[in-house]
Amino acid sequence: MEPAVHLQHQRFRLRAWIRTRLWAQVIAGLLAGLGLGTLLGPDVGWLPPATAEVVGRWLALPGQLFLGLIAMVLVPLIFASVVGGLTGAGSGRELRQVGLRFAAFVGVTTLAAAWIGIFLADWLQPGAPLAGTLRLPPQSADDGTVFDLGLIPGAIANVVPTNPTAAIVDGDMLAVVVLAVLVGIAATQVDRDKVGPFLGLLDALLSISMTVVKWAMFLAPWAVLGLMAQLVMRTGLQTVVGMSAYVGTVLLGLALLMLVYMAVLMAAGTRPVTFLREAGGTLLLAFSTSSSSAIMPMTIGTAKRLGVPERIGNLVVPLGATMNMAGTALYQSVAILFLAQMSGVDLGFAKIALITTTLVASSIGAPGTPGVSIAILMSVAAAAGIPAEGVVIILGVDRILDMCRTTVNVSGDLVACLLLRHRAAAAGIPA
Repeated sequence: MEPAVHLQHQRFRLRAWIRTRLWAQVIAGLLAGLGLGTLLGPDVGWLPPATAEVVGRWLALPGQLFLGLIAMVLVPLIFASVVGGLTGAGSGRELRQVGLRFAAFVGVTTLAAAWIGIFLADWLQPGAPLAGTLRLPPQSADDGTVFDLGLIPGAIANVVPTNPTAAIVDGDMLAVVVLAVLVGIAATQVDRDKVGPFLGLLDALLSISMTVVKWAMFLAPWAVLGLMAQLVMRTGLQTVVGMSAYVGTVLLGLALLMLVYMAVLMAAGTRPVTFLREAGGTLLLAFSTSSSSAIMPMTIGTAKRLGVPERIGNLVVPLGATMNMAGTALYQSVAILFLAQMSGVDLGFAKIALITTTLVASSIGAPGTPGVSIAILMSVAAAAGIPAEGVVIILGVDRILDMCRTTVNVSGDLVACLLLRHRAAAAGIPA
């Protein structure tokens, strides 16, 4: 075969290979967006800043449409998945076992992640070179408290959605999940003939929602390209370099958390290579969209490909997208100590323990959407006597770290599914 013909044949095979593999399309979009954003952003400056902002918005349009389509069916998808997972979980004993084991997994991994972040930030001191950058406000004296214990009962009571319609309209995913769990458990206590039509309606609703998700997936590569380009155009590559110590500490912590997840996988009888091969495309989408909720349908599909029974995947993944936020807890732990080091706030062990408890509780209830962690971080920082304006300093690199921690959070959801599948098999429960 002549060299020119051979080269053309290889190009055709490459294009065909990319077209049939979503993860390859996502990688191509990611790299193209990174390059395009660098050329049009402040690093190279082919366009004036005002023009670049407008161009960035147009480039991000496919990404906004992608996220909008997913958001449109997110509530019915979560509700139908959780209710279906609960009613299909088998006996009440099996349901309790799955729920308790998942709750234990979330609690242990989230607490471990927060302490990994605390340890790394205290050891590496990423904020020490910038000490004195933040000035303490006069009223921020250390009173030894982080939050009012008297507010906890009210916060727990508010978890119950007294107005389900308002929760759906406001997009309160935690309230939707709680409502779905209550309805699902109640449905298991009702005669099957009576509840059958309701479950059939939910099954149809789930199928319709998944069809819309399939339509949205056609936009995924272009969505990744546009969102990545807009991110680089707005922040610039130099922003990451300037905060390298802080970024490196967070990334090291997330890498250690991923190693913990891989160890859990091996204990559950799944090879990490197999996991990464099957879940790679979904994790890339999580990285690109910064939203574990937005890619929840893909996560459910990945769990199914990994051999997780639908009754487990349909229950654990929607719950995990709202409650399993170990990566977020780790990031917030590092960020709090980083800001404390910059402002000269001395946090003792007792206060760090209280902060960790707060971060774990807030992370478990945080929606899986971009930017939510910043709001939580500002609240905890203010309660710890750290200047709230310090959060602005880390905003420049927050989106990049948001992408990384979302990837870890989605990995945690899938690891939880595989662990629960392993435990069910060990207990002799059929798939």
